[in-house]
Amino acid sequence: MLDPQARALIDLLTARAIPPVHTLTPADARRYYRERRFFTQPDPPPVASTQDLQADGPHGAIPLRVYRPAGTAPDAVLPVLVYFHGGGWTIGDLDTHDVLCRDLANGSGCAVVSVDYRLGPEYPFPAAVDDCVAATRWVGANAAALRVDARRLAVGGDSAGGNLAAVVCLVLRDAGDALPAFQLLIYPATDMRAVAPSHTTNAQGYVLTADSIAYYRGHYIADPAQWSDWRASPLLAGDHSRLPPALVITAGFDPLRDEGRQYADALSGAGTKAEYVCFERQIHGFITMGRVIDEANTAVALCAAVLRRALA
Repeated sequence: MLDPQARALIDLLTARAIPPVHTLTPADARRYYRERRFFTQPDPPPVASTQDLQADGPHGAIPLRVYRPAGTAPDAVLPVLVYFHGGGWTIGDLDTHDVLCRDLANGSGCAVVSVDYRLGPEYPFPAAVDDCVAATRWVGANAAALRVDARRLAVGGDSAGGNLAAVVCLVLRDAGDALPAFQLLIYPATDMRAVAPSHTTNAQGYVLTADSIAYYRGHYIADPAQWSDWRASPLLAGDHSRLPPALVITAGFDPLRDEGRQYADALSGAGTKAEYVCFERQIHGFITMGRVIDEANTAVALCAAVLRRALA
């Protein structure tokens, strides 16, 4: 059964004739996402501090926002989560995920560094990957100045951001770099081919549709030949061993549900520690909707608790 609160949200979107994202230009889709987030997101909780910075990257400067959790001393050295926002590699920014990053910081006791990576179609694949790898390396290299512990660095993200977090771990492992201590993958996209059964069973009616998936994918990757590149589809990587422990969260009415489960299984099958939790009654994107979906707050609390334990 679909969560009644999720059903009420879907019915309201239909009643108000909110245009589907695949009918909008990327510029309009970005603007609508920023403007409409206030309806579904909780009020931003206070944190100890926020700071906007920039990391150096191969395509130029990468905007970052650093959060320190409420109640922490300015000079305390904290574990850190490098976070990549969702939005189909096409929409989303530091502001659309500000509340979630604040909640994760406060709940986990970690600093959070949110990454404003480049988006398609202006910057197609693999620009987002390049930015996220560079940002993660930058945080590790500047840990002392940021007052964070590079040995207790996690990466995470939701949807497209979960995809990017998984790919960052693969890139760093293959490069012989220091690995993150943990990866938090919230309904991640892991297979650009969109062939898992849930892409059929959940193709329509649950906010993220087959049409919107094609829209996002088309703006990120213009050439279908690149769908099988593991930097786009981490499920297709040849080796899932020697990666950081993971928490993979999915939603039961999400087209991406099955590929998220497949990624957790691939990690476990290769000997990488992975925990898997499916919020069976939920839709894609629910974790940022805590104002209207109570289970979103449960999911955020779960993520924060697992981060706290993993980075202790």
